Amino acid sequence: MSARINPSILSADFANFERDFNTIANADLIHVDVMDNHFVPNLTFGLPMVHRMQQITPKPLDVHLMISEVDKWAPGYAEAGAFSVTFHLEAAADPIALARRLRSIGARAGVAVKPGTSVDSILDSLIEFDQLLVMTVEPGFGGQSLIESTLEKVSAARRKIDQEKLDVWLQVDGGIDESNIARVAELGADTFVAGSAVFKADDRAKQIDNLRDLATAGFAHHH
Repeated sequence: MSARINPSILSADFANFERDFNTIANADLIHVDVMDNHFVPNLTFGLPMVHRMQQITPKPLDVHLMISEVDKWAPGYAEAGAFSVTFHLEAAADPIALARRLRSIGARAGVAVKPGTSVDSILDSLIEFDQLLVMTVEPGFGGQSLIESTLEKVSAARRKIDQEKLDVWLQVDGGIDESNIARVAELGADTFVAGSAVFKADDRAKQIDNLRDLATAGFAHHH
């Protein structure tokens, strides 16, 4: 299996999305952080912007909703054509019902947990989801360092996915770069959000390939 690298456009130039999308054309998906300044202390973009992104890139969008009242808002992103819609466990009134709704619209359904949130409550219902996102930093801002204590959740989730032979992507987001991606892949993550690690590179396409190679090698060691 080749690891998936999803650059986070939180690190892109908001005034030049189209140009920046072209510099990451070899990404697997494009990670879009939607923030409402309520669930997290930052504001990014909402549905109209995601609609527009969908028009200017042929890449599938991996939308990460860091918003409150997600049961109400998430389906709109699936209807807008997002390939994958991830909502926070902490913000959902009924995570399983919401995941089913997203799937029925045609999107992949993802569930995310903040660093302080346990994955235990969700592990038994992973079959209802297509992706589990373990946040490796507190959501809200780019450029933070990976929080080591979050990594045991990656191992626990991978054990469960393997045990039950589930088709669930295990994603990590926060502080992922060339210094730690192989190690995190070795713990069982297969999908990686990288923000500054991609956008700070002079040759972003080459950096994406480099990160993917490092992660793929790490993941191969996992088994």
